[in-house]
Amino acid sequence: MKLAFVIPAYNEEALIGKCLESVLAEIKRSGADADVIVVNNASSDRTGEIARSFAGVRVVDEPKKGLVNARDAGFAASEGYELVANIDSDTIVPEGWLDRVLSEFGKDSKLVCLSGPYVYYDMALHNRMLIGLFYGLTYLIYLLNRFVLRVGSVVQGGNFVFRRAAWAAVGGYDRTIEFFGEDTDVAVRLSKVGKVKWTFALKMKTSGRRLEQEGVFRTAGTYTLNFFWVTFKGKPMTKDYTDIRPQ
Repeated sequence: MKLAFVIPAYNEEALIGKCLESVLAEIKRSGADADVIVVNNASSDRTGEIARSFAGVRVVDEPKKGLVNARDAGFAASEGYELVANIDSDTIVPEGWLDRVLSEFGKDSKLVCLSGPYVYYDMALHNRMLIGLFYGLTYLIYLLNRFVLRVGSVVQGGNFVFRRAAWAAVGGYDRTIEFFGEDTDVAVRLSKVGKVKWTFALKMKTSGRRLEQEGVFRTAGTYTLNFFWVTFKGKPMTKDYTDIRPQ
């Protein structure tokens, strides 16, 4: 299976290098047939320049700012790939991540999307413990929504892979969703055409900068509210968001 990493990046000169180093190292280690697409999303810093300095990385410019706009531009650029891995520019791909992805999709032809939790590598221990409790609740909601209510599933934005054909079949990204709820929209719509699996076995390292700056409870509350709003009403409740970047 041929896979494309799609990485949206807005003013990420501080972290995009570490992200790309981890992606390229994992591709080399696994021997997977994979390529890397960075979407330079209206950046005013050196994000595009840094991304282009990495051999084997293709940079696509999306002038309309917004996470979903960037993901959609990356999706358009991924034509010809069976799988699309959607990660973020502040993530670090751990060793074995691609092995898990290819194994899961290889053994189940009905699987259309695979996702898992974040590991916040730069957060204080007490906050990481709180997040662990939150993910426990997330898993219970996943089981309820997918197997009992059958109204969708759970997808973690920045750590999900889908079959390109399946996403195209359900209409692709909804650009009216700017930030909050984009991952739930993926989960709900893809669950109508196949299996959307969330597993603790697919962990992704990421920065906890938003949680640290906005507060764990406030951030978790906002994401949870929009999760239910998109699941049952089809659109997120929250449209405004704040760009969080290293100080």
